Amino acid sequence: MARERGRGEVFGRRAALLAGGKFVILSALGVRLYSLQVLEAQRYRDMAEDNRVNFRLLEPTRGYIVDRYGAPLAVNVQSYRLEIRADLTPDLPATLDALGRLIEIPAKERARILQAVKKSRRIFLPVTVKENLTWEQVSRVEVNAPDLPGVDIKAHETRLYPYGDATAHVVGYVSAVNEDDLEADDDPLLELPSTRIGKFGIERQYELALRGRAGRKEIEVNALGREIREFPERRIEAEPGHDIVTTIDLALQRFIIDRLADQHAAAVAVMDVNNGDVLALVSTPTYDANLFPKGISPGAWQDLVNNRYKPLTNKVVAGQYAPGSTFKLIVMLAALEAGIGPGLTNHCSGFIQLGDRKFHCWKRWGHGTLDMLGSIRESCDIYYYELSQKLGIERIAEMARRLGLGSPTGVDLGGERPGNIPDSDWKQAVVGDHWRPGDTVVAGIGQGYVEATPLQLAMMTARIVNGGKAVTPRLTRDLFVADKVSARPDPEFPSIGVENYSLVMVKKAMQQVVNHEKGTARGSRLVDSAWTMSGKTGTSQVRRITAAERRKRVLKNEELEWLMRDHALFVAFAPFKSPRYAVAVVVEHGGSGSKAAAPVARDIMLEIEKREQQFVSGEWPAQVALSDIRDRR
Repeated sequence: MARERGRGEVFGRRAALLAGGKFVILSALGVRLYSLQVLEAQRYRDMAEDNRVNFRLLEPTRGYIVDRYGAPLAVNVQSYRLEIRADLTPDLPATLDALGRLIEIPAKERARILQAVKKSRRIFLPVTVKENLTWEQVSRVEVNAPDLPGVDIKAHETRLYPYGDATAHVVGYVSAVNEDDLEADDDPLLELPSTRIGKFGIERQYELALRGRAGRKEIEVNALGREIREFPERRIEAEPGHDIVTTIDLALQRFIIDRLADQHAAAVAVMDVNNGDVLALVSTPTYDANLFPKGISPGAWQDLVNNRYKPLTNKVVAGQYAPGSTFKLIVMLAALEAGIGPGLTNHCSGFIQLGDRKFHCWKRWGHGTLDMLGSIRESCDIYYYELSQKLGIERIAEMARRLGLGSPTGVDLGGERPGNIPDSDWKQAVVGDHWRPGDTVVAGIGQGYVEATPLQLAMMTARIVNGGKAVTPRLTRDLFVADKVSARPDPEFPSIGVENYSLVMVKKAMQQVVNHEKGTARGSRLVDSAWTMSGKTGTSQVRRITAAERRKRVLKNEELEWLMRDHALFVAFAPFKSPRYAVAVVVEHGGSGSKAAAPVARDIMLEIEKREQQFVSGEWPAQVALSDIRDRR
């Protein structure tokens, strides 16, 4: 009996423990059910809604880019793109095999697609299979759509540059988004396969303004993720990008490119001397910007990269050249400001001796005795060897910087180089040597360590002839900060701090360069024109002429291999009495400024004058307003 009673007590305790355990478990389940169904009900309702409702980004229309008269430089055209979504494709390789029987998919492209799917941050984002489908390709895919799960054809806008070769260095181009772009910008729009962003030129400089803002639509999807319907009341339309009106005159731009067709490589900048508008910015050779939005082929890219004349380089802002004798304008201005009068004379016998070195004039037998205006008119090197020694490099460098050399101009275009205006501190810091008298002599004629871009030379000319205002170049008629646009106020440029008398004397010397019978650019004067062009020739050496060559015979440029020929330069302004336009021309290895560069500037000025007459007579349209651009679409 005692044993049975003991067993009963053990069984009772076990039953009580089991019942208690069940009660605890049931209580926990009850609490969890209460939490799920009452306390967290809204959360799970939202999660269920998220599984049922998906968001799709709506691409904004990229802003247009036009010239000052409204001519299109960058627009959008409709195109068709083939996409595939990995999350809706049960067997991606098999689907690609099926697609490959309808349209050509090279092995490299297939590998790219598979890699893109693997690396995609969001599995529901489509991956591009092929861009710019033809109608025949579209019809093939659409007919076989039931057998191609996850495959879709989307209509979208592609960037088009109607004058892609004429404006490539100004407008630039858009191209596909890469990993670096995604890391630098968290805009989800960049993850869409159709998105193209500015990689060069104005397209890059004003990317945020041109891009616009993505919209959003909400759609109901089934368990497979396929779209069932859209909720139109929840749709947020995309905001189109801002249109941009440039200061460029497209017709003038194209005229200059045609004018330079006989040169291997050249750069031209045309500026309004009063407000800084850049009417033309030409770098040759150029390239077709339309190669990039659709994806440039490896072969075409290698052709551009390996071209000896560097078509991808915007030589107007990134080409740094010794300014040669155009720099003498700065030395003359520095001398006048230092109190040296224009009547100062020097005798040129063809060379000067400085220590154990001879410094030669470009005219072998010399110019004889010249005053300051004559030294510019005939471009005497000896005069500026002597004058630069009187001034010293510090005064020359200080005047060069006032006129905008030695630092970027600030033009609203990327890739600008600063050029170089050396002085004693610069040489010590960069070269590790002290400044020598010979350095000053060479700098005085714009050689040695002195470098400038064509746009800087145009700005230098503009500051000399506009009364000493520190004008800076601009390529757009409106201001854009991030994605905000506002009207550009009338320019108010500060003074460069130079006496008007000094500026007048330099202008007078430039007038003689072109129009005096002994001027180095007399052959390029404007004939049968109401305007008078003034300017300064320049020829900068790219090789050193040895003493042995001078004793025998200095080879002419046309006798040398192209890369060994001198650069040809010319800066000019017109009209003389009321200056409005400044032009800088650099012809790489063109020989002499008077023969290769000055005639180009002459023809540009004649074209500008002709266009002004057409404008006055009503044959040329008025400049377009930014608000008018969208109405023209």
